[in-house]
Amino acid sequence: MSLKSYLLNKSGHFGEYGGRYIPEMLIPVMEELEKAFYESKNDKNFLKELRNLYNNYSGRPTPLYFCKNLTKKLGGAKIYLKNEGLNHTGAHKINHCLGQGLLAKKMGKKRIIAETGAGQHGLATATIAALLGLKCIVYMGEKDYYRQRPNVFYMERLGAEVIPVKTGGRILRDAINEALRDLLANPKDTHYLLGTICGPHPYPVMNTYFQSIVGKEVKKQLKKEERRLPDYLVACMGGGSNAIGLFYEFLDDKNVKMIGVEAGGKGIKKENNKCTHAARFETGSKGVVEGFKSIFLQDENGQILDTYSISAGLDYSGIGPQISYLKDIGRIQTDYALDKNVLKAYEILAQNEGIFAALESCHAISRVIEIAPKLSKNKIIVVNCSGRGDKDLFITANKFDKENFQKYLSNFVKNG
Repeated sequence: MSLKSYLLNKSGHFGEYGGRYIPEMLIPVMEELEKAFYESKNDKNFLKELRNLYNNYSGRPTPLYFCKNLTKKLGGAKIYLKNEGLNHTGAHKINHCLGQGLLAKKMGKKRIIAETGAGQHGLATATIAALLGLKCIVYMGEKDYYRQRPNVFYMERLGAEVIPVKTGGRILRDAINEALRDLLANPKDTHYLLGTICGPHPYPVMNTYFQSIVGKEVKKQLKKEERRLPDYLVACMGGGSNAIGLFYEFLDDKNVKMIGVEAGGKGIKKENNKCTHAARFETGSKGVVEGFKSIFLQDENGQILDTYSISAGLDYSGIGPQISYLKDIGRIQTDYALDKNVLKAYEILAQNEGIFAALESCHAISRVIEIAPKLSKNKIIVVNCSGRGDKDLFITANKFDKENFQKYLSNFVKNG
């Protein structure tokens, strides 16, 4: 079996990772979803409808842009940027939201719930709920609710109810837990539109399938531009959806190297039993959390640790089981980027290419800035710009122009 086929297998296990560890009353819910997904991926009418939404609603294919100025500045490998930020709603998240939204309609669901960290998944969920006429509830950790306020505003304008979760660390992990509680209480009429390749089977397989459109387009686009495959693929990794989206199509192309970049935050250390990072492969261990087995940041008793990242979308204690498997077998390399280098990457890309990338994506761009000068000019790197940076205004403005931005906000509040 090819590696690509294996990552879509019907057992939902990838080596020792994955699985379905859930309360008994949710098993019929997951079985219903699994059946609908595997039927739909072979249904010509379903695929035609999905393809139409990708092309005419979301705006696919997204551009594969040659970063001429950045390549020249760094003086090494050619750098191509897959600009998923130009999708409708501003990130790759719309890819699996459209797929799951159609599945929810097919299953006769009336209500969609979701978790979100950076807000991009919540925004995409609220968008497709409005499009398909479904009620929408989005759970968001209270910390993220405030630091990603622009996306909260847009979700609410779309008609979604956004609920800040005030328990635990008040971040993405806690939003997931609250969404699972909701599903337990409303199993019949509700679809939980989980936002990454984590969770119980079939979510990792399903979202890998829907996100694989990214790598499929890259392979076609790069063959047209360069008449060959890339040498390196680089993507940031929170739960892992944008990374697997880029990597999947190339998994059986053994000469293509793949690098996933985690959130190094303030450094790889722990303070007061809290991590100052979200780099699972640096200090994490195997565990079963939120319905699946993978690598998590946890203490010696298996209790999940609080994490930190400047980017809300990477501030998660676990990672998708397929990513853990690919790391174990040596198919992908992993690294991490510190906040300070992420902010440098944000500015370098903006000032050299006129592109504001999401802080999540800037983790990957930071790694590209490091490795490109060390490679020969005939090498090709493709980096996934998983989202655009306008959602991070309240974070980046506070970092780059704090005094003026705070004056603006103060004057706005005072004068209206």
